Amino acid sequence: MAKEKTKEKKQPEPAAPAEDTRLKGKEYDKALEKLHVELVKLQMWVQKTGAKVCIVFEGRDGAGKGGAIKAITERVSPRVFRVIALPAPTDREKSQMYIQRYLPYLPAAGEIVIFDRSWYNRAGVERVMEFCTEDQVETFLRVAPLVERSIVSSGIILLKYWLEVSEEEQTRRLKGRINDGRKLWKLSPMDLKSYSRWYDYSRARDDMFKATDTQFAPWLVVDSNDKRRARLNIIADLLGRIPYEEVDRPKIELPKRQKAGGYREPDYPFRFIPQKY
Repeated sequence: MAKEKTKEKKQPEPAAPAEDTRLKGKEYDKALEKLHVELVKLQMWVQKTGAKVCIVFEGRDGAGKGGAIKAITERVSPRVFRVIALPAPTDREKSQMYIQRYLPYLPAAGEIVIFDRSWYNRAGVERVMEFCTEDQVETFLRVAPLVERSIVSSGIILLKYWLEVSEEEQTRRLKGRINDGRKLWKLSPMDLKSYSRWYDYSRARDDMFKATDTQFAPWLVVDSNDKRRARLNIIADLLGRIPYEEVDRPKIELPKRQKAGGYREPDYPFRFIPQKY
């Protein structure tokens, strides 16, 4: 007897906020400035203590991962806050243990590594777009918590953020990229294909959470329909999860400049660029 098809329940989603409820620019800038000060304190603490921090960003296309990462890193040192966004794997990397290509990028002492998409590509885009087999996905979902336990046991602070956006807001953002010359690079053929597979991504996300949302490396879900609020909430959350303290440092005073000692500006035809602005 054929099995009766059951109607699949739609997953609850955060609603797209009305335009007038979104956080205003001035309010956002003021709050972000304060958080940037704390991120600098975090940076100095990490450098002094040799702490190791790994932050993973995942989510649907258009959820705002790039903007959140930029908000975190725009006022800190790229030598401490390192952003990793790996391209498609090479033939050699395809033959390796899947998670192997990500391991060399994990933080050493005094580093904060941010993954703009991560080993969870296998549970998401690779699965939905059929770049891997279901057996490979099942193996990954079984192995990932074991690897993450080892990461955490080694002393790395591991934070995993999933940015969730509604169907309506995702559509609005992706449409906004079509005619914006600054954002055309964000609309690849792969993005367009994945856009049509909303529920495949929902199922993949649900399976991923079920298998990898652990006590030692939980998934932290962000309502990202309001980008500005999402960025502030992410930064505030990660600051609250890392036990950093303000590092004492001597008061900074600029030293006196040396005397010219007979130096004169050369009569040289410097090639200044045109001042168009």
